[in-house]
Amino acid sequence: MAKDKRIYYCQQCGASSAKWIGKCPSCQAWNTYVEEIVAPKSGNVVPAWVDTAGAESGASRVTLIQEIDSVHEVRYPCPDPELNRVIGGGIVPGSLVLLGGEPGIGKSTLLLQLALTVPMRVLYVSGEESSNQLRMRADRLEASNETCYILPSTDLAELFRQFKNLKPELVIVDSIQTLFTKSIESTPGSISQIRECTGQLLRFAKESNTPVFIIGHITKDGQIAGPKVLEHMVDTVLQFEGDRHHAYRILRTVKNRFGSAAELGIYEMSGDGLRPVLNPSEVLISNNNEGLSGVSITAALEGARPMLIETQALVSSAVYGTPQRNSNGYNLRRLNMLLAVLEKRCGFRLSGHDVFVNVAGGLRLDDPGVDLGIASAILSSMENIAVSRNVVFAGEIGLSGEIRTVNRIEQRMAEAAKLGFEEMLVSESSLKKIKDPPIKVIGLSSVIGLSEYLFG
Repeated sequence: MAKDKRIYYCQQCGASSAKWIGKCPSCQAWNTYVEEIVAPKSGNVVPAWVDTAGAESGASRVTLIQEIDSVHEVRYPCPDPELNRVIGGGIVPGSLVLLGGEPGIGKSTLLLQLALTVPMRVLYVSGEESSNQLRMRADRLEASNETCYILPSTDLAELFRQFKNLKPELVIVDSIQTLFTKSIESTPGSISQIRECTGQLLRFAKESNTPVFIIGHITKDGQIAGPKVLEHMVDTVLQFEGDRHHAYRILRTVKNRFGSAAELGIYEMSGDGLRPVLNPSEVLISNNNEGLSGVSITAALEGARPMLIETQALVSSAVYGTPQRNSNGYNLRRLNMLLAVLEKRCGFRLSGHDVFVNVAGGLRLDDPGVDLGIASAILSSMENIAVSRNVVFAGEIGLSGEIRTVNRIEQRMAEAAKLGFEEMLVSESSLKKIKDPPIKVIGLSSVIGLSEYLFG
């Protein structure tokens, strides 16, 4: 009996080694090699898609780029407007889309809603839930599709056999970590199995011109489990984010070969599924904070989408000795920088106070243009003076205390005017770019001007 072979694979790039290596020589990542036991093959195993489809569809040939016809790609619009926006305007035939997210965030619910509402023949391959579980979830979603077929299997060859019989127009796989193929004799979920199954699904999608959606688990670091080459193989990578203690979820584009990678969609989780939030600004702003200090409205930009978000701050005396710094939805290191700038340039003694910052709705903001709104909320809480509810802030704060301009200022202004705000505080250098503003615009050059505006 042949002895099992042990191979070490890098989880980042998929490189292999006969022994464990601390630093990958291919991608230079540390501590990414994991051991896999590969059983000896009993014979030449034909890959599942090749075995089902037969011979190659046609030999490739070299063509001049000028001789290639420029054909506009055909898209199938999704009934979900947020998903439609994120993937670039519709489902592209032959595309391979990878959806990642934390457990319980709603990945399966999102794609099951797609399968039950899209006017296409769908094959939903479930390796984690039984047919009865999916039927119970479909009843809860109150949606039905007469041409949606469920396949509770983890065998990739069985998927291709069912495709040959059903000829589906859309395939959904939940999840890629549960699939296995007999061409690789290792356990399901291993790096070699994930890489091989994704490769065969990619070939299947391109040769049959069938769009495929696959769900991927993520690690504790927030990265999609498996080799990093997995994200390079697919056409589109979507990240489903959110806090399970909040109702709102964000669908973010990480990579998109058929559209912009700066789009994002917002959903609200309810008892009957995920509801698209078409106007997030109205939802994320509370109307019962009139007269309260430490609250400001910020015009943030998530990807290419402007949104008005409520930012909150609480500044109190540090009664436990060492001052605390806590931030939810805003970068903690950037918060420490803002506090240092406000103390150095404005003279506010924040080093002896606890500072807590929160972004309403459970969102996570990476836009530097929210600095001005965060600083306004901190100063408002420090002096216990409320900020006017008719004012919106948009500006980046530098280390010298200057307020820098932000991109897409006109889109932020239009969003503020649509919700009835009267004033917007921006960088003084942004005034030259603004033409015919729909609301009153006030330019500030430094944080000193911000404190003078807030407190006179």
